[in-house]
Amino acid sequence: GVDSQLFTPERRCTELRREWGLSKDDLALIYVGRIAPEKNLAMAVEAYRAIKRFNSRIKFVLVGDGPQRQSLQRENPDLIFTGMRMGEELGKHYASADVFLFPSETETFGNVTLEAMASGLAVVAYNYACAKLHITNGETGVLVKFGDAKSFVGSACALVREPRDILRIGRLGRQYASYLGWDRVVERFESLLLNTGRQGRGAAASPLRRRLAT
Repeated sequence: GVDSQLFTPERRCTELRREWGLSKDDLALIYVGRIAPEKNLAMAVEAYRAIKRFNSRIKFVLVGDGPQRQSLQRENPDLIFTGMRMGEELGKHYASADVFLFPSETETFGNVTLEAMASGLAVVAYNYACAKLHITNGETGVLVKFGDAKSFVGSACALVREPRDILRIGRLGRQYASYLGWDRVVERFESLLLNTGRQGRGAAASPLRRRLAT
């Protein structure tokens, strides 16, 4: 599930985008999460560099902290590092960007993917974990063959060349994520439990149950 009221396109902030050096029509790439080697951020930076060759005004914002931050910041002084953000500030940072780059190959799930979708961003991610479960390629996000670094960079570049696709995918991703609000998730879980309970009461007693009953 995802908090689709905290993470929403309505938190998009013109003032914050100005701080990042963006005008109304400029694009921002964003990554949110731990800044560490296992997140494969070198791939996101490579995609950003490739995009910069044909779109010099694009920015790349990294939200979070971790052991790799210092070296990445030193090697890439044009990247925007915001540090940790939480609550409404985090929601504002998501919504003020346009494309979410998630090149990690080590996720058990990756809830940041749903947070980005709920925020109205076009997500580029490998086809596994959360992205595989919740993204329809070309509709609610962009899926890349797991581990295919060249395709990740190419897919990010192709998306940025089509601003209308960014808007369309972001809108559909938001629409999808809105059905994964915690209230709906809890309702579905409760329904599953109730149905399972009813089936259990109606089933014939197993030999083990009969033994326990005596």
